[in-house]
Amino acid sequence: MTHHLVPTCADLASDVVVDAFDDMVNPPGLTNHWAVAQVDHDVVAVRSLNVPPVSQGDSISGQLYLGGRLARSFGRPVNVRWRPDRVERSTTIDGWEITTITVCPPGEPGVAVTIEVTETTGADRDLRLGLWLASTVTKQAGPWLSAEPPQATNTLTRTGARVVGTDGSATAVQEFVRPDGARLLDGPAHVVEAVLEVPAGATVAFGYVHAVAAEPAQAAQVAGRLVAGLPDAAQASETEWDRQIAAMFDPDDDEFSGCLPVLETDDEALRRLYWWGAVGVLWFKRDNPASVLGRTYDTLMPRYWQTTTFIWDYSLSSQVHALLDPGVMRRQIAHWVGLDIDKHFGTEWLTGGPVGYWYSVNHYAMTRLVRDYVAFTGDRAFLDESLTTADGVTQRLADDVRAWSRAWHRIRSASGLADYGEIDNLLECVSSYVHEVASLNAANVWCLRTAAGLAELEGDPGEAATLRTEADDLVALVKDLYIPGAGFFHARQPDGSLVPTRHCYDFATVGTTIAADLPARTRNEMVRFFTEELRTPSWMRALSPYDADAGYSLRADHQWNGAYPAWPPDAARSAIALGHPEVVLEWLPGLARSANQGPPGQAHFVEEAAEPVNGGARKTPPQFPYLIDWSCSSAGSWVELVISGIFGVHVDWDGTVTANGCVDGLDPGAALRGLRVGGVSYDVVDGQVRRS
Repeated sequence: MTHHLVPTCADLASDVVVDAFDDMVNPPGLTNHWAVAQVDHDVVAVRSLNVPPVSQGDSISGQLYLGGRLARSFGRPVNVRWRPDRVERSTTIDGWEITTITVCPPGEPGVAVTIEVTETTGADRDLRLGLWLASTVTKQAGPWLSAEPPQATNTLTRTGARVVGTDGSATAVQEFVRPDGARLLDGPAHVVEAVLEVPAGATVAFGYVHAVAAEPAQAAQVAGRLVAGLPDAAQASETEWDRQIAAMFDPDDDEFSGCLPVLETDDEALRRLYWWGAVGVLWFKRDNPASVLGRTYDTLMPRYWQTTTFIWDYSLSSQVHALLDPGVMRRQIAHWVGLDIDKHFGTEWLTGGPVGYWYSVNHYAMTRLVRDYVAFTGDRAFLDESLTTADGVTQRLADDVRAWSRAWHRIRSASGLADYGEIDNLLECVSSYVHEVASLNAANVWCLRTAAGLAELEGDPGEAATLRTEADDLVALVKDLYIPGAGFFHARQPDGSLVPTRHCYDFATVGTTIAADLPARTRNEMVRFFTEELRTPSWMRALSPYDADAGYSLRADHQWNGAYPAWPPDAARSAIALGHPEVVLEWLPGLARSANQGPPGQAHFVEEAAEPVNGGARKTPPQFPYLIDWSCSSAGSWVELVISGIFGVHVDWDGTVTANGCVDGLDPGAALRGLRVGGVSYDVVDGQVRRS
């Protein structure tokens, strides 16, 4: 990686991942912010091509045939490298070296693959090359409410090397692009092959395009453009991606309504993690004309929840959204206020309607979003905006914030703490982490104090004092869940019993919300627990393997065998807040090794669960029992680790910027340039905040 201040696609290229048949590999995704796709365990194949409301579901197409035989059946591994603009794949089979570049061309509802085949035996030979093509395309008129995108049975028709699939509501057009002199073979509609005489050592070029649209004529037109543009597709994709990446850090570029600060550092790990988080959020930008919300940021990609934005995950990248695209963030917050956040975990943008069941984090997440938006933008007028909730209550956004800070009263148990429900309301795959958990009750303390700061901002010191008193009283009840000497907390059940829970979400959330309220001994014990039972060389466990619930599930985002991508940076911020930055600074090089497979995955394995990739924690695969998507929008939590954790930047409700970080222990010369708060640009240098 070169030492740029702003990365390019080449800087962000992953390491090569070797994908052998049925390996623990989650193949890389592709997007042009409209179309979304994923490559498959094959040197050509593509799956999950979706351009909502048109969808191919999770079907696979474009599998390579070589010499009349399915290429995967030779058992040869495929070398895979991801970049934001492309996926590069290569393999060698039967003396043929096959390399491909797969892109989602800018502005097109489809995917294009360039294929180069080189003869390596030193003899003139006939090359028989083909593709296995499938289609399950459909257009779903209503909302997408399932994790899996819709698909339907199609009728396939073939004309020459072009195959058309349709269910009557949408059309997919796929074409096998051949060089001059290649003779097309007869065959079924779903297997298109050609034969070409190749001189010894020569390289020949083929291609594959796949377009989807609601109307047959439109799909055919797109396919035609993709075929014509195939020679330049990779360069066009690189140019557009480099432009958008540069725009993230440019206050004068109108691609985004804001910008991120530029990081200056000689520390490779710090720089890599910062870029990883920033581009990981950009990856989820959706400029789909079908969106009723305009631009949105999805949550998972490319396989699951194609049109859904989860409140929780969006909030975990809250600072990035507030800095980079605050206009979109403002609209998203207002939309969520208008829906019942006690009954769903997010919304989907084809209709704007709710999706799923209640996530217990929602009030904390919404408070965090509003606070970050107002603090970083200075848009205090938003607090005075009247918004109408799902139950018909119209009030100022500032009053919503105060209501959220006390929403836990409605679920308060006899102990005085909030009962946050069952497994699906919390971590979904940890059966013991239910009901009265320390994390979200500590978050209630933070919400009360945040609302108190807002009351002071609005000139109501009496309300501020009342909120702070309630917060102080609640701290004592949260402390009652702590297990002295252990470093972790109980979860109290409805019958009053206490279940020890060695989960990172308690560590991360308690530490980032109420660290200053804890005695030094507790803080030290918590960090010791983290380093001894959760932290690993290049990642972390979400749940300690010593926990009695470790046998419950293998879903690695919240269990012993891995962690969700926001848990390492949030745990690191917690360790800093608890007074031990050294355990974070020594961890950064290992974490940076895990930024080597594209944007952060929905989960990465710890080293004991799966062999690392060049020392980096391997992304968890999508198949049962793991059910993990290739990337996740909470990548922005890594940016917050750098800005608020390591540089120690804090922005108050009124826009006051301070810094009290630990970056000097890593790179004394490091600086953040162009941190924009309330329309003013600041530099953070030598631990000081200066107007640019």
